[in-house]
Amino acid sequence: QTPLLDSESSLDYGHSITQASSEKIRRAAKLLFAHLSTSRPGLIRDHKHHLRHHRQCCSGKDLVDWLLSAGVAVQTRGQAVGIGQVLVDGGVLTHVRQEWHFQDKETQFYRFAELELRPEPAAPRDPEELLEALGFLAQLGPDALLSMALRKPPAQRTQDELELIFEELLHIKAVAHLSNSVKRELAAVLMFEGHQRAGTVRESPGGTRGPQPGGAGAVPKIVDFPPSPGAVPDNCHFLRVDKQDFNRILKDVEANTVRLKEHGKVVLVLQRDLQGGGQAASARSSSRYLVMAGTPEKILEHLLEFMRLDATLYDPVDTLLGDFLLTYTVFMPTSQLCRALLHHFRAEPLEGSEQDKATYSLRKRRKILRLVSQWVLLYGRLLQGDRSTTALLQVRDREGGDTGTPPGTAPRSPHPAPGPLSPQNLADLASRDPRLGGLGQEQGQERRRPRALPRGGFVPVPSRDLSPPPRHSLPAERAVLPQDAVGVFTALGLNERLFVVSRDELGNLTPHPEQLGPPAGSSDTLDLISSKDLASHLTDYDWNLFKSIHQV
Repeated sequence: QTPLLDSESSLDYGHSITQASSEKIRRAAKLLFAHLSTSRPGLIRDHKHHLRHHRQCCSGKDLVDWLLSAGVAVQTRGQAVGIGQVLVDGGVLTHVRQEWHFQDKETQFYRFAELELRPEPAAPRDPEELLEALGFLAQLGPDALLSMALRKPPAQRTQDELELIFEELLHIKAVAHLSNSVKRELAAVLMFEGHQRAGTVRESPGGTRGPQPGGAGAVPKIVDFPPSPGAVPDNCHFLRVDKQDFNRILKDVEANTVRLKEHGKVVLVLQRDLQGGGQAASARSSSRYLVMAGTPEKILEHLLEFMRLDATLYDPVDTLLGDFLLTYTVFMPTSQLCRALLHHFRAEPLEGSEQDKATYSLRKRRKILRLVSQWVLLYGRLLQGDRSTTALLQVRDREGGDTGTPPGTAPRSPHPAPGPLSPQNLADLASRDPRLGGLGQEQGQERRRPRALPRGGFVPVPSRDLSPPPRHSLPAERAVLPQDAVGVFTALGLNERLFVVSRDELGNLTPHPEQLGPPAGSSDTLDLISSKDLASHLTDYDWNLFKSIHQV
């Protein structure tokens, strides 16, 4: 049996279901048990383990397997484990040794409260009712798993449970001002403390507490409780950490923090990565430190100093480049980034031998080209409407005229001999040095390299089709396109259409039938659709919209 700390003896083990009707949980469990009894009658049987007999029970693994295979809308093992934890918390499912933790294991056995849950002889129930019951239990699952993780002694928490607590801390205002490193350390020492009735007097040796979201009497701050007894309000839930642990965590994090100052002001804050994942991860990582804060210029400078020449957007270990490109617009306008990249590309080191300065400059410029290629790969069409990126990446001929060559393609003229870097755009500067191969070569290699699926499950590839379109377009209103345009950037809202026609066809344009709205009498048809079918269609529609959102 999982041991409990002395201070946990008064904890409310059913707190995760206080806001839900326990009767509703029992009704859902009864439907689930009825379906289990009819579809898998042999699942509940006698078991023998370590010379002990356990009558009429099922293993946690078998129950999870059945939930996944029974076609009851349970998608993952974690979701099924959450349902099992809700049933244990609700007293519907009991461990043979009275443990409170539901485990997805072959050697952990559970019993249903059969006498109360045994289905009465009746007509078969509506499958929709079973799906609703499972959906209700699945909604309570994450909170049940979180509360169980917090009830376990810190030394017994698994890595998955620590990650679950950390994810919860990201949404609690009381610790929003703390860094993620501090939150990860707190996840290992936090304990749950709940009080159901107002006026409860609790004596403690002092500690620091932060309320959970939604708890009665919640305040958005960490409270330092004195060691003297005190009363708490009704139905109040706390996340408690001993003051000694809290101060130790803050001291350890501060010891691993580096602050770079210029002219007396902090311009960059770095923190040692204590979650590096071993020597293999450290060998691939661009830096042993994480960027916590800084000026935009210093953050970019740090990136160019420590990123690898083969850095990619979706490296699961070295996330420095991907994190920067996905978030830079929050703290650095695109025009400022373009100017900074051009400045770093043209800058020459001031110290060292000529050979050392040349080697350093070449390596830094290759990193900039790598960054730009990954930038274009990620943003794609989103960059086509930005004047600063167009000016930075557009290839020009020797006389300064626009060749019309889009980013990502090789320049038409051969590489000239390297010389002094004149204040041209980045594509011109890269084409002047044969050692760099040009911006187009870097992007061409990236397109040929096989890529794994990124965080979003899709690979955004920028379009290369910039052939001249017809001369006129009509997005919501008429707009005349320049005759020399080789690419047009536009955007469409919901239920909008884009028509591109010649000048003499403008008068023939009419709205698309789908834009006219529902025809007369269609409301009668809508009345015949059940609310569940309508909700299902709307959910599918919203999900398709969500999947189409660019990860930027």
